[in-house]
Amino acid sequence: MKSLQLLIVMCVIYCVPVYAQNVAAGKVLDAHTGKALAGAIVQTQNGNKSVITDNEGNFKINVPIGQMLQASHLGFTTLAFQAETYSEVRLSENVNDLSAVTVVGSRNLKRSIDNSPVPVDVIELKSATKTLPQVDLNQMLNYLAPSFNSARQSSSDGTEHIDPASLRGLGPDQTLVLINGKRRHTTSLLNNQGTFGNGSVGTDLNAIPVSAIDHIEILRDGASAQYGSDAIAGVINIVLKKNTRTFQAGVTGGVTSRGDGGTSNVNLNWGGTLGKNGGFINLTGDFLYRGKTTRTQEHNLTIFNQFALPEDAANGGAFTYDFSADPAALRAYDDSVLKARNLKRADFNFQIGDAKILNSGVFYNLSLPFKNNKAEFYSFGGFNYRDGMGFGFRRLPSEEWNMVYSIFPNGYQPNTESHIYDESVAVGLKWKYGKWNMDLSNNIGNNRFDYIVNNTVNASMKENSPTTFKAGGHAFLQNTVNLDASRYFETVAQGLNLGLGAEFRYEKYTIREGEEASWKNYGLYTQPDGTTIDTLGLSGGSQSFGGFTPYNAGTHDRSNISVYADAELDVTKSFTLAGSARFEHYSDFGSTINGKLAARYAINKVFALRGAISTGFRAPSLQQQFFSYVSTDLVNGKIGQSGFFPTNSDVAAFIGIPKLKEETSVNASAGFTVSPGKNLRITVDGYYIKVNDRITLTGNFGQDAYGNVDSVIADYLIPYGANTARFFVNSVDTKTLGVDLVTTYTYRINNNNKLDFTLAANYNNNEVVQVNSIPEKLASQPDVYFSPAERALIETINPRTKVNFTINYKVRNLTVLLRNEYFGEVTKNGFPFGEVQLHKGKTVTDIALSYDFSKHFTLSAGANNIFDIFPDRQVYSNSYFGVFKYAPVQMGTTGTFYFVRLLVSVAGKAK
Repeated sequence: MKSLQLLIVMCVIYCVPVYAQNVAAGKVLDAHTGKALAGAIVQTQNGNKSVITDNEGNFKINVPIGQMLQASHLGFTTLAFQAETYSEVRLSENVNDLSAVTVVGSRNLKRSIDNSPVPVDVIELKSATKTLPQVDLNQMLNYLAPSFNSARQSSSDGTEHIDPASLRGLGPDQTLVLINGKRRHTTSLLNNQGTFGNGSVGTDLNAIPVSAIDHIEILRDGASAQYGSDAIAGVINIVLKKNTRTFQAGVTGGVTSRGDGGTSNVNLNWGGTLGKNGGFINLTGDFLYRGKTTRTQEHNLTIFNQFALPEDAANGGAFTYDFSADPAALRAYDDSVLKARNLKRADFNFQIGDAKILNSGVFYNLSLPFKNNKAEFYSFGGFNYRDGMGFGFRRLPSEEWNMVYSIFPNGYQPNTESHIYDESVAVGLKWKYGKWNMDLSNNIGNNRFDYIVNNTVNASMKENSPTTFKAGGHAFLQNTVNLDASRYFETVAQGLNLGLGAEFRYEKYTIREGEEASWKNYGLYTQPDGTTIDTLGLSGGSQSFGGFTPYNAGTHDRSNISVYADAELDVTKSFTLAGSARFEHYSDFGSTINGKLAARYAINKVFALRGAISTGFRAPSLQQQFFSYVSTDLVNGKIGQSGFFPTNSDVAAFIGIPKLKEETSVNASAGFTVSPGKNLRITVDGYYIKVNDRITLTGNFGQDAYGNVDSVIADYLIPYGANTARFFVNSVDTKTLGVDLVTTYTYRINNNNKLDFTLAANYNNNEVVQVNSIPEKLASQPDVYFSPAERALIETINPRTKVNFTINYKVRNLTVLLRNEYFGEVTKNGFPFGEVQLHKGKTVTDIALSYDFSKHFTLSAGANNIFDIFPDRQVYSNSYFGVFKYAPVQMGTTGTFYFVRLLVSVAGKAK
């Protein structure tokens, strides 16, 4: 690390700007309309030096007059031109030419998505955010990319605050996220509340301000051999803005049709030049507030229990029914107590809906070339803070084991407050070594999650219980050092690009214990013979979210080293062959070698075939290996304490759970592209993904699948404060079959009017093909080891079909967006006490209008889900006695969301 720090200091010292003897300047324009093109890239043909045009299309680049340059912009044909003191460069529109974008999936700087051997989507956000009703990145991608899925969850502890997301229906931890081509750290949160992505660890995309992003590249293909483990489903690369001499501000306000979920977003982006050699700095600040939504209904749970109350609450204790035999009596007694206390049944509804979120952050992107452009120092990163409030299960006064009646005589609705800190910094140096392009970088990121539980009690403390608890938290740190080298050989066939590199990665995972009252059961007593008994029969720890115990707390780390080789050969002008190989060694899981082969063959200028085959590898995350916690959950249909124990724990050894091993995969894809004209492009890609030894969460050992207690395990768990025990296991092999379709078409009516059409669709079928050998001691409980409900979370909880049809109509200063998003059917399994329910496919319609009052001011307004579409209501047996009206699937449970947005842009002049 000291040598790296010294290198960075030397970079800064030698980055003193000097004035070049020759300066080329000019403006980049749309050849059809004559309007300036902001954000165009002007660069030398070898790519050693580049600048970005400002909002007026102006550029200035330090090169000798007469040198050949090229200008490119997303959606326009790249144009080569000769450097002049001042020149106007006019680019012709071509929706199929995306060569301005350096895409993932290839290390060839000459490669564009139009001639890539693997499918890559490029989502340009700079202009798209004018009309998008969504304000956070997860939801934007959910509506823009059919292969991407993310739905907000409710009553799910930390998962309410960090939305799980995935590609092609695979787990959140099977998609690799990059920023500017560098690996992004994951969150410290492990999803464990029976939601989509159960048992996985993803990347918090919402920690990256949308206003800092230029565009997003989604590689829809296995890429472990190219970028390392976790890239089984694909790669999401977020490319930050490089705008210079511009200031942009956006203010968005919105609310749902039910008057809740009020949203406010303020973002600022400024770009400036650094030095005289084309350097820049781009800064972003973003603030987002989203109020909670309430999607609840009256339930049929027993609110009061005559024998649990400190005194008879109504009718002088006249009710003496056998409640277990006469449900009507339960309802009658509830009604009598409600009347006596001047309450309504609705006062005891659960808070169900989106959590309240306050999200704020800053991000930067910086480049500082050396004089003579022999090298470039770069850096990017940011800090994000999120304060969230989600809600757990309401504790009803009938639950005497959870009650302190002197504090909450009518029960209580706990809430879990999150404090999430996410920070990252990447620094690097690019330079030329002969004809090789070299890149040395260090990227460090950390995610910290703290929990505070409010409006709750530790029942075992009785009247001495506080109502707010600091419950501890967890953190994950990742530091990655990369050295990459690439070279293009023009004389080998039609061109050969060779890439070589090495990576060292260090990871650390920490669980911090909460204050004692948040986790301790003060009624437990250890007898002289070593057995533990419960003397009070009251719940310990803060209810809804118990604190992390000293047993849970700890710090664990590991390291990884890898080397790779990557080659792309244009055998002919029509045939491209690519290959990658990667060796990785984990300090805790040994070594692996993965490879990839890809090819593209252009039959003619219109039609091309492409395909790839690769192997993949994903080591269990540190979170999956060492997460330890006791949480409140539905344990076989009832609220109980479910313990999560590492596979190296005494509990795992006692029950017979084996140690975790790595997941391995095979990924194959084949497809074609059609470009019959400059305004139409069609791509179709089919894929097959086989994952062996996929890691899932077991059910609750200590009971069978139907709630019958296993006294041997249950008694063993008493000292741990748990009723049951869950573990991570390599339980199944899965396969995924699917196809992606992307079609874009532009119809120009006249110089001022044009229509853009996009039809994008994904069909995806995930299937568990084998349940792996169950340990002998657990063979009698296959539905606990891998339950039908867990199978449904893999196979059917995400739509098998998603279709996006978008029309953008632009007439002079007015832009109109109309989008229909079809979310296919999903199936939710309520095992063991519920049933299998099919939720029918639904279509969500977005509409928005945007008007440019001038080049500085744009006003937009519209709605997401304007027809207020929801998933099907849950059948009663899956609703926990009517508590959960909807399942958080498909488009989620927000309903119609209206928004208004004002954008301000001020551009400086090129100097």
